[in-house]
Amino acid sequence: MIEEEQAQRAGELTAADAGGAGSRHIAGLTGKEVEGVTLVQPTETGWLVGVEVTEDRRIPSSGDILALYEAELDLDGELVSYRRVRRYKRSSAEASEGYR
Repeated sequence: MIEEEQAQRAGELTAADAGGAGSRHIAGLTGKEVEGVTLVQPTETGWLVGVEVTEDRRIPSSGDILALYEAELDLDGELVSYRRVRRYKRSSAEASEGYR
């Protein structure tokens, strides 16, 4: 905990902080409910964060349409860019596998 606080004071994001920031950015931009963070990867200029969201709710829920977004963050956790990588039905597990 102390190391995380020191890293934050130094302007460095931890992987957990980057994942949370990416999730908040994607939720705010898309207005969609976040299912979870699927990727947190350091880059030379910051972090790459994969976020899965529910794009369209269906009944039954196995028909929900999910989407995977990538958020590129700088070292301070600010959003640099984002894009939707793919869309798929919740019941199509193989469609979401193989991400990166």
